[in-house]
Amino acid sequence: MPAKKILMLTGEFTEEYEIFVYQKGMEAVGHTVHVVCPDKKAGDRIKTSLHDFEGDQTYTEKPGHYADINKTFSEAEAQVAQYDAVYCAGGRGPEYIRTDKRIQALVRHFHEANKPIFTICHGVQILIAVDGVIRGKRVGALAACEPEVTLAGGTYVDLSPTDSLIDGSMVSAKGWTALGAFMRDCLKVLGTEIKL
Repeated sequence: MPAKKILMLTGEFTEEYEIFVYQKGMEAVGHTVHVVCPDKKAGDRIKTSLHDFEGDQTYTEKPGHYADINKTFSEAEAQVAQYDAVYCAGGRGPEYIRTDKRIQALVRHFHEANKPIFTICHGVQILIAVDGVIRGKRVGALAACEPEVTLAGGTYVDLSPTDSLIDGSMVSAKGWTALGAFMRDCLKVLGTEIKL
């Protein structure tokens, strides 16, 4: 199994589990995950947040831990062709990084090159900001993103909190509670075979 390079797009207050669990899981099977954030350098840190459903009308948000940026954003931009896949982590980060033209250009590269695109929770907001990326795709995401998915030409799929969805080379899920299924599907799309 050849190791793959995955570019993870994050911003301040991205969901902690969707950074740490995903990164460590992919690294455990030999893949490289570069965690980047606009205008941050390798060695910088970003604040994360923890989101949960506790009986309120919407999710709660609490401070998480700091996440380490392990690749300078400008270097990732310059080397984008070397990456095998892009991963859009969820939480609040996507809300503002999606407006960054450099982030949009990175996503456009993966879309136009037909490379795997992985998105969880609010991560779909990053994809929606680039015309055509989810058009015609079946996509899972947090239910609050359904109108945006539909307006961008995608079909919103109301997945269970623990399920994931593959549509071509795109993998999506509703949120961090689906990380097990989501990571298995990402590995499948990457061609990574794990034998027990």
